[in-house]
Amino acid sequence: MPKRLTRPEVDRIAALAHLELTDEEAELFTRQLGDILDFANRLQDVDTTSTKSSWQSSESVNSLREDNLLPSLPTEEALANAPDASGAHAGSRFFRVPKVIG
Repeated sequence: MPKRLTRPEVDRIAALAHLELTDEEAELFTRQLGDILDFANRLQDVDTTSTKSSWQSSESVNSLREDNLLPSLPTEEALANAPDASGAHAGSRFFRVPKVIG
């Protein structure tokens, strides 16, 4: 039987995702995530040796379109409504976004 997901592992995952969980939520998620991982492990036991490999669900339908190059927005227009679009440098061509990692 595969190893079950532990509460400390769920606490670590929550911390990495910047989630603040109550004890009840952490216990619930420990069970739920454990069940999901158990199901994924059970899928590993499915015999697919006789299944034809395919990258799309239907061979009779080609839903892909041609990849045509189209002009994009000018930089000034793309940045027109961006907060702090000028960034730290005059003439910057980038969006300034809040820091989200570490």
